[in-house]
Amino acid sequence: DGTAQLRLLLVEPSARGLGLGRRLAAQCEQFARQRGYRRIVLWTNANLAAARAIYRQAGYRLTGSEAHHSFGQDLVGETWELLLT
Repeated sequence: DGTAQLRLLLVEPSARGLGLGRRLAAQCEQFARQRGYRRIVLWTNANLAAARAIYRQAGYRLTGSEAHHSFGQDLVGETWELLLT
């Protein structure tokens, strides 16, 4: 349906703070645009502040949230979307 899904964007702790997350997100967006996708969706957790900041700065918007229990914790999962058209 013209939707790309960013499944996992992970930067090792020793490499965090170097702008790699932003660069990875930009490469994913560039790839999706080149392949003709109309939007990108991703899922993250609300407690991942640095990741959420990357997505927000790249133009993603929060489209939904839902409480869940994962990794032994009560968390809030979030769905984000970036329109490419």
